[in-house]
Amino acid sequence: MNTTTTSPEATIVADEKLPIIRVTRDFAATPAQLMRAHLDPELYVRWVGPNGTEATIDVWDVRDGGSWRFVGSGQDGQEYAFRGCFHRIGTDTIVQTFTWEGMPEEVSLETVRFEDLGDGRTRLHGQSLVDSFESRDAWLRSGMEVGVNDGYAKIDQLLTEGAL
Repeated sequence: MNTTTTSPEATIVADEKLPIIRVTRDFAATPAQLMRAHLDPELYVRWVGPNGTEATIDVWDVRDGGSWRFVGSGQDGQEYAFRGCFHRIGTDTIVQTFTWEGMPEEVSLETVRFEDLGDGRTRLHGQSLVDSFESRDAWLRSGMEVGVNDGYAKIDQLLTEGAL
């Protein structure tokens, strides 16, 4: 399955040979600004997830080996908890696990790398590796692109506001 979804914001690609989802998106920001958006808990809760959701951080220990957990709540009043571990925090790369607590057996290994394009522009390269093609395809069918694109649009807004 080679599924490619391209929106005005992000490109989402399912690898044909591995159970990986790749996301690419350009920003009018520096790598340092995007690292801050991903690692500062006060900023993270302002952009993570689809429009109409709010996130609350329970644990946020940003270091190699540190853990994280947040709870998102939607307009329907339902709450969804997510957790994981920071495996490596580099100058332009974050490697972490990601688990939705509703399906704790489904753990993904996520890598986000920020490529400096010059002139204050950065390309985000995200990769989520799951344990099976079935899991990967379920993620793709879940509507994840809405949360990805809404969240990244909120980062654009934070940049416009000068919050980053």
